Amino acid sequence: MWTTGAEQVEQAVAECVGLLGTVADRDWEGVRAGRLEWDCRGTAVHIASDLIAYAGQLAGREPEGYTPFEISLDEGTDNAGAVQVIRTTGALLAAAVRTTPRDVRAFHPYPFRSANREGFAAMGVAEVLLHTHDIAEGLGVPYEPAPELCDFVLTRIFPHVQPGPTPWTTLLWATGRGELAGRAPVTQWRWNNNLVIGTERLTLEGVTPAAAADLSTVGDGGFEWIEGGPLEGTRVGTGLVYKQYEDGVHRPEWGTYVLVRREDGRAIGAMGFHSVPDEEGRVEVGYDLVEGARGHGYATEALRALSAWALGRDEVRTVVANVERDNAPSQNVLSRAGFVQVAEDPEQLTYELAQPREGQRSLGRRS
Repeated sequence: MWTTGAEQVEQAVAECVGLLGTVADRDWEGVRAGRLEWDCRGTAVHIASDLIAYAGQLAGREPEGYTPFEISLDEGTDNAGAVQVIRTTGALLAAAVRTTPRDVRAFHPYPFRSANREGFAAMGVAEVLLHTHDIAEGLGVPYEPAPELCDFVLTRIFPHVQPGPTPWTTLLWATGRGELAGRAPVTQWRWNNNLVIGTERLTLEGVTPAAAADLSTVGDGGFEWIEGGPLEGTRVGTGLVYKQYEDGVHRPEWGTYVLVRREDGRAIGAMGFHSVPDEEGRVEVGYDLVEGARGHGYATEALRALSAWALGRDEVRTVVANVERDNAPSQNVLSRAGFVQVAEDPEQLTYELAQPREGQRSLGRRS
């Protein structure tokens, strides 16, 4: 069953306060937290600060920047009090995630300046897991979170990281806290929330590995679909996305996007790239649309926006699409989106849209 992440926040916080509560009588100040520059006390306050900050972003629907506030503990608060604050701020983030509509996004800088409720939940869980580890390491006590929590984080905000032998060791390696055989040490890292591209009537929402795994089987990927969706083409395409993730070659922005209708928030199809651009700057696009949404220009609108986004990247010169010879509706979509037929064979026609000349207006806009 698909989850928004509220339960994962609650579980991560429960594990954190359970562990820290057993060592609250020890001296946390002046004891370095693992590899961090902070001491254990400061790291505990940082956990609470992140949890309440993420809750504030979601609750306030902040579109352009961080909500300008910070948290501090009352003078004289002991370690048990700090643990209490972590528990409370964790509950606030879980409540914000649980009550925020699926389509809401709020500001977060990495890497596309916004995140949805699942993104904020995953970032909150990651902060709790990683910094509980740092404190535990500093105090010399064992800690290992539930594997499903680590997997929740990795499949939502580390889509570019190939799964390793276990989710926890992979997460530690991906954040510069551990080693993995055959992989170079990580010295710099960031979250990677999904890309969203907007049009007049649609939102193209980048599919995370978690959503891809769900969609490729019998799930809905966390989207509310119109009747008839998702189509088999979407399930096959997202299955390929997840396979690329497992193989360590997935690049999130060059994956699949679900087309969500703005007027009712329902998914009507999918569109995406087969792989990253090749050495010649060519990238291939494919799409499908649920039958009930056809005939309204949605595919053309989405293709214009996605192609414009791709051609705006330095590594892309040409967007390519292959379509069956007898698929006249899809050929019409390509033509209306500005593509030109450049080749054909007995089974399919090849269309291309080249990088616009300087001064030529973009076909889409980014949200």
